[in-house]
Amino acid sequence: MKKALFILLTACLMASCSNPNENYVKKAVRIMDRNGIYAQGPEWEKTKAEALAAKTSSLEEAQKIVMQTGKVAGGKHTFLMTADEVTENATANWEMPTVELLENGIASIKLPQFMGNAEDGIKYANTVLNALPNTLQGAIIDLRGNRGGNMYPMIAAVHRFLPNDNILQLRTRRNNMKINVEYVLRIANVAQQAHIDCPVALLTDEWTGSSGEAVLLCFRGMENAHTFGSPTAGYASCNQSFNLPGGSQLVLTTGEDVARTGEVFCDDPINPNVLTEMPSEAALEWINDNTKR
Repeated sequence: MKKALFILLTACLMASCSNPNENYVKKAVRIMDRNGIYAQGPEWEKTKAEALAAKTSSLEEAQKIVMQTGKVAGGKHTFLMTADEVTENATANWEMPTVELLENGIASIKLPQFMGNAEDGIKYANTVLNALPNTLQGAIIDLRGNRGGNMYPMIAAVHRFLPNDNILQLRTRRNNMKINVEYVLRIANVAQQAHIDCPVALLTDEWTGSSGEAVLLCFRGMENAHTFGSPTAGYASCNQSFNLPGGSQLVLTTGEDVARTGEVFCDDPINPNVLTEMPSEAALEWINDNTKR
């Protein structure tokens, strides 16, 4: 009896007599504390302490605490994916972009969200690049409905309209990452093509979010770029996925998007230059008015 009790106590000490659900919360909070864009200051310290002190009896309770805590550490773009949702996300539906050559030498590019793998990303970018002529009078990049995903194939697809300078910055609590076209193409594994100098109109709506907004911001501050439509979703921030026990993932906002203008974006919508319910028509009119004859 004493031997059995000794073994039981030893096992308990080795496992730290820990509650796996509470350990789940503690691991998530540690990740947030190190990486969350807003995980600092009095509000965070209070929220962190409450989360670590919480008693949980089920995984569902633990996940609820993590979700609530994540909103403080990372803002509205932060979320928790259960194991089932991670599996579903791996096979999420997405579409290839399309290019239509309009009259007067104008290309209309529909750039949807991208959720595929590396090979898919190469096909995504080259679908646009291979359809573009070497000279254009103007380009329309339609980002309406683009909720995000991997930004690199999207930016690579339209890199011919961007200058090879710092097109975007990702600012975290500890550093500031500058991104140029060469870096984008290296990550996307796409060959660089000749620059096309023409007016570029970008179309947005309330569903343009996350990486869709990042693509938009790559053009912000360019003299020959103009935006049309309605304000974006307001998720212009950098997210990073962290694995948690049981196959779930914490998708945490770790950085803000900074445009070439120095403007910082994160949780607020991005307003277009022209607020209109007819963005395609307004974009065509603007391009025709600004075309080099």
